[in-house]
Amino acid sequence: MLDSYEASKRKPDAAVADTAVLVALDFGERDYIDAVAEFRLLCGSAGLTEAGLIGGKRAKPDPAYYAGTGKAREIAAVVADTGAQVVVFNHILSPAQQRNLEAELKARVIDRTTLILDIFAQRAQSHEGKIQVELAQLRHLATRLVRGWTHLERQKGGIGLRGPGETQLETDRRLLGKRVKMLSEKLDKLQRQRAVQRRARTRGRVFSVSLVGYTNAGKSTLFNALTKSDAYAADQLFATLDTTSRKIHLGDAGSIVVSDTVGFIRDLPHTLVAAFRATLEETIHADLLLHVVDSASPARLEQVEQVNEVLKEIGAEAIPQVLVWNKIDLSTDAAESRFKPGVERDEYDKISRVYLSARTRDGMDHLRNTLVEYATAFATAGGNAPGLAADVMDTSAVSVF
Repeated sequence: MLDSYEASKRKPDAAVADTAVLVALDFGERDYIDAVAEFRLLCGSAGLTEAGLIGGKRAKPDPAYYAGTGKAREIAAVVADTGAQVVVFNHILSPAQQRNLEAELKARVIDRTTLILDIFAQRAQSHEGKIQVELAQLRHLATRLVRGWTHLERQKGGIGLRGPGETQLETDRRLLGKRVKMLSEKLDKLQRQRAVQRRARTRGRVFSVSLVGYTNAGKSTLFNALTKSDAYAADQLFATLDTTSRKIHLGDAGSIVVSDTVGFIRDLPHTLVAAFRATLEETIHADLLLHVVDSASPARLEQVEQVNEVLKEIGAEAIPQVLVWNKIDLSTDAAESRFKPGVERDEYDKISRVYLSARTRDGMDHLRNTLVEYATAFATAGGNAPGLAADVMDTSAVSVF
């Protein structure tokens, strides 16, 4: 447990734009240590250089400073000592708390939501992904326009500015609202286009599979192993933001579509869930979810719960799901039989779990057999027709098994 200040072994690099003091308070969560480790990884993924980590136990957040006045003074001393430009809280701050902390700490203060939004802004590549991120940022910003920037409350005046009596804050809110409306309309258009593509696949009765899971569970690595693709995969949080779909051929079971989706995380901002709903629709309309789990993570069970909560939020909780326990080569419990390559079946004799390593490809044959089994059952029920129309996907089918 972190009782107070932990100095980073790395000194702030003057060449790095943002060195940060990290604040992660313990409110009695059972997975506090894992949450802190994830928080540090989030900050690293955002490109921040850690100058120090401040912990401490509290029963509940302080209304004014979240961490309390004493802890705020401690953070201010660390900021002054390290020369950090940013203080990052692993918590969601209210606009008033953020304003009070910035005045006290004399540094920029961001919370967990802002941190995740910043990472998403760095990672978004596609036109749709960039729109979704900007929309989420603007919706979040709409609650922060009163962050103490008192000049925004001043009445406009001067030559050419007199007339309606609109304050700068009201102007900013109006312009922000117009931008949100425009981006929402663009996103709706892209969503309609995606729906047309989905209907084309439905007419062909193509079995669709979506990879879901906690961020950094290895979904993109598994996707590349399945489809012989080169989708970006890295040991960092939110390496994938944009949904990528490929079709693969399963022999007599026909062709299926596999989609790689954005990873989930605890306390995923609701603004992001709302903005990425169009992308997540690939998950909502899938016939099967491959829920990828990092079996080497001590918090794997909590991560499964977090993913299932988001799936429920987007209306995908009823879709058949197979847990894919990935990274068994890194698991400390590798000696146990359940972390060896293989499958488990439920009471209905359906495969419910697959154990494998996407990196070493150990156990990929079990995943192949799982997909064949589900795709065959889908075809038997009158769904899948062999093959896939060429105009539905932009890549030709590959036989990977």
